[in-house]
Amino acid sequence: MHQLTVFKSLLMLCMITMSPFLHAQTEYRAIEWIELMPEDDLEALMNPPDFLASIEEGSAQDNLDSFKQQTDEDETAKRFYEALKSTEVMPEFDNVDIRIPGFIVPLVSDEEQRVTEFFIVPYFGACLHLPPPPPNQIIYAKAAEGVVLSTLSMPFWFEGNIRIESHGNDLGASAYSMTADNIEPYDS
Repeated sequence: MHQLTVFKSLLMLCMITMSPFLHAQTEYRAIEWIELMPEDDLEALMNPPDFLASIEEGSAQDNLDSFKQQTDEDETAKRFYEALKSTEVMPEFDNVDIRIPGFIVPLVSDEEQRVTEFFIVPYFGACLHLPPPPPNQIIYAKAAEGVVLSTLSMPFWFEGNIRIESHGNDLGASAYSMTADNIEPYDS
């Protein structure tokens, strides 16, 4: 009986000490942002209505409310606007370990000013200086250890398990969420 107890104790010790190595062995599937978007949304965004080219940046017409008014008369504009707001997701990505590049839009920080909850977005300035990407191009993320963010323009690689789960606030809405296992500078 004593040998069985010793064996169980050694087995437990082995499992505890090997746990970090087992976690490190997770295979993360590298993906690109457009893989998270249905093809018809991508097609709509790649074919904007012609009148968009004539809108001067920063003008009164350069906003989503003004754009929405023009969707009644133009089917291309209507579909483009719908794609800008799309929450349609790719079900095959639910509960998948992924690796994706992106930028952080901070939502919650801890006492040491580490960002612990944030949106991952495909380009710098999203949600802050520009209209937000469609929800199917935003990932809500949590990082238990937090991220020290010296500048918003710093790109990162994010690794973790992605889920189909909506989150929203004043900065934007996401159709996906992730618990970030690893975050490292993009140049790594």
